[in-house]
Amino acid sequence: MGRPLCNPPAPKAQSPRVSRSSEENGLMQPTQINEQKPQGVEVGSSPVVSEDVIVADSSLSDAPESSGLPKETEEKMMETRELEFEAKSSRDEAWYDVAMFLAHRVLSSGELEVRVRYQGFGAEEDEWVNVKKAVRERSIPLESSDCKKVSVGDLVLCFRESSDQATYFDAHVMEIERKLHDIRGCRCRFLIHYDHDQTEEKVHSRRLCRRPAQ
Repeated sequence: MGRPLCNPPAPKAQSPRVSRSSEENGLMQPTQINEQKPQGVEVGSSPVVSEDVIVADSSLSDAPESSGLPKETEEKMMETRELEFEAKSSRDEAWYDVAMFLAHRVLSSGELEVRVRYQGFGAEEDEWVNVKKAVRERSIPLESSDCKKVSVGDLVLCFRESSDQATYFDAHVMEIERKLHDIRGCRCRFLIHYDHDQTEEKVHSRRLCRRPAQ
């Protein structure tokens, strides 16, 4: 079953959800989670290190000098500690909010991976992901007043719900049908092309999240 990022336009009662709020600048809050959830970065137990791993796992916030990470990389981590992130799961290619970074490792190729815990999910769903390819600042729900910020060719995060999962996938905007807004908000329609399976669909703005740079 997929891990939903946030409340869908028309949620089903039986599906777990995590809500996004524009007032919180994209910060995700799970609908059901212990109020005493851990804060910051935690150190997970060291997993079995494969042959291509040359550095043992350690805390991202307290990486020792012997961690093997370049000084520039460690400084970058410190600068981004206050940001909120999302990560792409290799299991379904969908994006989920990151609750915390548990550990990191550097592969023999020089690539950095982090072990993430997804917002609203337990340790059994923890996953190693590539920092460069699968970790980024959280996407922002597209408000009615912000639809003009989206243009043809833009990368967006689009909500898609099926009978057994509700997830967000990367997509590119192919066409935009602009319409006058009314009391219900934005009535524009967006033709989007999903990156993971190459399918297309027309959606309303309430199903979209934009990238922070837009």
